[in-house]
Amino acid sequence: MALDLNSSQLYFNRELSWLQFNSRVLAQALDEKLPPLERLKFLAIYGTNLDEFYMIRVAGLKKLFKARVQEIGADKLTPNEQLEQIRNYLHKEHQVLESCYMSIVAQLHINGVSIKSYVSLSPEEQLEVKEIFLNEIYPVIIPIAIDATHPFPRLNNLSFGLAITLEDDSKNIKHALIRIPRILPRFIQINQTFIPIESIVEYFAYELFPGFTQLASTPFRVTRNADIEIEEEEADDFLEILQEGLRSRNKGSLVRLELIDGADSELINFLLSHLNLDDKDIYSYKSLSLNLGSLWQIVGDKALSHLVLPTFTPKILPPFDSENIFDAIEKQDVLLYHPFDSFEPVVQFIKQAAVDPDTLAIRMTLYRAGPKSPIVKALIDAVRDGKQVMVLVELKARFDEENNLRWAKALEEAGAHVVYGIPGLKVHAKIAQIIKRKGKKLQSYVHLATGNYNPSTAKIYTDISYFTTKEAFSNDATHFFHFLTGFSTYTKLDTLLMSPVQIKPKLIQLIEKESKYGKDGHIILKTNSLVDTDIIKALYRASQKECRIDLLVRGICCLKPGIDGISENISVSSIIGKYLEHPRIYFFKNHKVKCYISSADLMPRNLVRRIELMTPILEENLTQKIEQILMLQLSDNQLSWVLQEDGNYTKVPLLGKAINNHTILEQYVNKIHNKAKKTTPDYINRLTHQILKKR
Repeated sequence: MALDLNSSQLYFNRELSWLQFNSRVLAQALDEKLPPLERLKFLAIYGTNLDEFYMIRVAGLKKLFKARVQEIGADKLTPNEQLEQIRNYLHKEHQVLESCYMSIVAQLHINGVSIKSYVSLSPEEQLEVKEIFLNEIYPVIIPIAIDATHPFPRLNNLSFGLAITLEDDSKNIKHALIRIPRILPRFIQINQTFIPIESIVEYFAYELFPGFTQLASTPFRVTRNADIEIEEEEADDFLEILQEGLRSRNKGSLVRLELIDGADSELINFLLSHLNLDDKDIYSYKSLSLNLGSLWQIVGDKALSHLVLPTFTPKILPPFDSENIFDAIEKQDVLLYHPFDSFEPVVQFIKQAAVDPDTLAIRMTLYRAGPKSPIVKALIDAVRDGKQVMVLVELKARFDEENNLRWAKALEEAGAHVVYGIPGLKVHAKIAQIIKRKGKKLQSYVHLATGNYNPSTAKIYTDISYFTTKEAFSNDATHFFHFLTGFSTYTKLDTLLMSPVQIKPKLIQLIEKESKYGKDGHIILKTNSLVDTDIIKALYRASQKECRIDLLVRGICCLKPGIDGISENISVSSIIGKYLEHPRIYFFKNHKVKCYISSADLMPRNLVRRIELMTPILEENLTQKIEQILMLQLSDNQLSWVLQEDGNYTKVPLLGKAINNHTILEQYVNKIHNKAKKTTPDYINRLTHQILKKR
């Protein structure tokens, strides 16, 4: 009897799997072997991750619950069941979070750095902070009385402030708020002491309400639904309607209230009554760990850089270290693994093309370019120099909409042809094409990548860049950009693969073909998230044929490994470390084309609702380089976690030599760079040779 692959028992819930991922981030903050600010960095990441989770995922579940929607995923959990499990999970993790924070504070104190409330300061420090309050904080903060003539204000998403209960001389009870604007820093710094601003404002609240006695107060923070809904078919001017959507982000329904442990119960009821929330939506923290994302201010203090892991400087290795980029690409395809290989060649790819008189056209997609983009500036220079520049700026890139709006306007004003996206779909593909005149012919150069055209994130995300002049790739690139700018319906490419039409069917076909090799088959899929049920079913069927499957899934994984008769041949591991694992790599041992890189995760949104690209790696030496990276990561016993059948992750035990793939790659790239090799180094091969033999 065939096992039912649709059974809800075979799938983990997407949201609970994401919470497990964020717990692995928190585990990095718990690691006392790391420097204190490195630990604090992971705590800040945990907090900012959780903010976005509530703004988008929890907000979405609440909306489904109100709409009385029942089952929404392969796991068959209802929205209400998911909300309950999310709350239980986070409340259970609360004590771990608090003890982690206090441990880091203690470790920082040993290193001469303090995080203290105002009342914990020395008299001399308090006097200094009082001057700062009167001169820099008092003129900016906003006291808000709440009564019949002063209604409760609309609080913006992630608003931070204090709620206060006051009493006048006639014993009348009043309530008020103090809004702390985002233009003020979260921490006021005196030497190496950081004082949370809310503890200062709370102490000096009497300055804002003269004639009143302060009976109770609590810092608080609210989170709203921040998902923007846009009816594109009804939009005559997409820029205008997106700008309106951004303004509405601060009007979304409230989904979370963060408070301080021990807050006055009447004050809590006052907030809940005005915010239309119930006590299930409250999360309480110790006073100094409210708004964890603001810890980035301390992490980013350059004077404390000795308290983070040593900064690695990405290297430019052969052939880009000595040759003109375009000459090098004409001789051979080049594959870079960031951040170990510098992102600078990608920037120079655009910059050099912008000033080269032989350049006729530059075309590219921009998803998250960042606030200070040298690439966009180079594109503007190219337009002003008379070159044809076409850029697709994806305005729907969540939480980067404002940056992208600004760049789109700047490019358009300069004279570039700007496309704002495809109706109904996000364009998440990462591709750039440069066309030059070479004698009497045109020469096309193509860059394809797994990550964004963002030099800042390229220093902390691992990603793959691929440069080629292959005619088949160039033809597909031209076809792709014509599709973006024209009225073409969903198209198919000849060598590259594009979603929503090609990538998912191709991956299922590749999985099925490899599964026919049985025990001799080997599939390695490296992705940020694995959610798509059709892909999961294909992997289950391959496992049933005894094909070996190794999944490197950083975040969400809905597949259950280790189930007898279903997935006993599947292993799932997640690497969490110094760098954010971001490339999507799909490897099939016995195929003529063994390896593909992609911008697409294995999720319905990427495979069905986005424009993505998947690139076959045709060169054997580049395929080997990628295989070595994958094998090194599968051998990692320092940063790797293994998914169990029950949904929990366990740290890989240290057996034999310690293998930290991030550290190994840093050390080896430094070694190659220092030796200044004249040929392209196979820089992982020698280092992983013994590891691969053991496997």
